[in-house]
Amino acid sequence: MAGHTDGLRSMRLMMPRIALVTPILPVPHDQTRGRYIHETARALSRLAQVRVFFQQASYPRIPGLAPRSFLRGEVGEDYTLDGVDVEAYTYPALPGISRATNGWMASRALVPRLRRFEPDIVLAYWVYPDGYAAKRAARRLGVPCIVGARGSDIHVRSGLNAHMTRRTLQGLDAVLTVSHAMRDTAVATFGADPGRVHPIVNGIDTGVFHPRDRQAMRARLDVPADARLIAYVGRFVEAKGMRELLQAFQALAAQDPRLRLALVGDGVMREELAGLVQATGLGGRVTMTGGLEPAQVAEWIGACDVLTLPSWSEGYPNVVVEGIACGRPVVATAVGGTGEIIDAGNGIMVPPRDAAALERGLADALARTWDADALAASASRGWDDVAADTLAVCRQVLAVRRHGVCLGSA
Repeated sequence: MAGHTDGLRSMRLMMPRIALVTPILPVPHDQTRGRYIHETARALSRLAQVRVFFQQASYPRIPGLAPRSFLRGEVGEDYTLDGVDVEAYTYPALPGISRATNGWMASRALVPRLRRFEPDIVLAYWVYPDGYAAKRAARRLGVPCIVGARGSDIHVRSGLNAHMTRRTLQGLDAVLTVSHAMRDTAVATFGADPGRVHPIVNGIDTGVFHPRDRQAMRARLDVPADARLIAYVGRFVEAKGMRELLQAFQALAAQDPRLRLALVGDGVMREELAGLVQATGLGGRVTMTGGLEPAQVAEWIGACDVLTLPSWSEGYPNVVVEGIACGRPVVATAVGGTGEIIDAGNGIMVPPRDAAALERGLADALARTWDADALAASASRGWDDVAADTLAVCRQVLAVRRHGVCLGSA
């Protein structure tokens, strides 16, 4: 009997049941949101038994009481996602007012769902409130918990959010970060145990993001063949440097009638950006595509001369890697893990929140000749690599648990 039990334990260690908790996944009203978590979950599902718990804050439908950082909208229990076993649900929340209790409320909704799934380990992506909820729920069930930080959930924290982020990251079985810079912040600023923080760099789908014929893509997307095209891919939010980008583009466009800008994505600034574009008289030279599937995103990158990401903060910006994999240089701000990606051979870095510096960086990138094949060859890490590294940390944590190491408190 003991041998049979040991065999079951070994099987669970090799093919563990992983409950992946996150509030960020692609949804019908925002296809670009959480794309990298989806890719991680899909690849991890090929190596382990994974169920994704899609945790959503449900806000009252009252004008003025809505979150400002994401397009509003909830998905129902019938929500599905390609290649992933997903369970979507909500918990009640009030913007700002319930910030201190969101983690607790989310954990109440999560516990019965985890109990039905019977996970060996809980893996959450996004530190607070969702990582905190996962940590509390995992403690209730007596299973280990890993929390993965993505970017602004570490770099853009203050006040109560910073306090709750610190509470979440301390006492975990492991912490995952998407860059070494973020690892340093988790340890130095939020007190994470340095021996339990594991940088796992994101991957890309090279079957989608690879060099394409620029003129063929332009013909498909109705971009003038002689255009000098700058592309931005991401959410339309202030912290992505959208206003600085329009200021820089306006200055450059005044000097070059062939210059064009493609804004690929969607977000809460959509209407404001459209208004700014019209106010500058550049409406005919700026394309706003809306949220697109990865293959369509890759076509726009393939059509451009330069990709840009002027964010105020980042974790490990995958769109930068995707641009390089498509053979396009990138002009991005020197924040977070961006410096771990960009070098003199694949792009230009500029300071954040500086439209003039961004203008100069874009002008320099447009003036240079870049080797597309050499750029693409440097970006080859795939999502299967990310899943393998993630599973290795899960197995390490489970092996430690089998030997009776005590857990921290929530």
